[in-house]
Amino acid sequence: MSVPRFCSSYPDAESSVRRNIVKLIVSLAAPLLAGAVGAIATNPEISGWYANLAKPAFSPPNWLFGPAWTTLYILMGVALFLVWRKGWHIPLVRTAMIVFGVQLVLNVVWSWLFFGLHSPFTAFLEIIPLWLAIALTGVLFCKVSRPAGVLLIPYFAWVSFAMALNYAIWSLNR
Repeated sequence: MSVPRFCSSYPDAESSVRRNIVKLIVSLAAPLLAGAVGAIATNPEISGWYANLAKPAFSPPNWLFGPAWTTLYILMGVALFLVWRKGWHIPLVRTAMIVFGVQLVLNVVWSWLFFGLHSPFTAFLEIIPLWLAIALTGVLFCKVSRPAGVLLIPYFAWVSFAMALNYAIWSLNR
């Protein structure tokens, strides 16, 4: 018995599914790994240096940061996957993913400046290009996949809040 012609493309579909699963895993792993690298600088300082800083009244409780960032990194990973699955061969996809990578590096650098070097001022200066890179990533992601751009809105909002918090902490602790 021979396989009908319409079934002959099944191996390609299976291969495509496998490629997408790999892309999803890598897309989720990249921001989570970045978060882990940032946490190396952050976690040891939460109960010591950070706890002793003067903070504004709108500063959230410390326990909120871990779940918030984990959620944001997962949303970023899903957004990255939605863009990447459109095809690296597309110039806009490549550009969007490169800008995503830049903002991800800036995200990690902020943690090391603020917590690792105990420098709220330098971290504040750095969060401005981070914020701009997130905005540009959102715009580019939206052009490739509207849902991907929408998934970055909470991240943009949180970093906007973090920028205000960073500035306030710097101002209160000069």
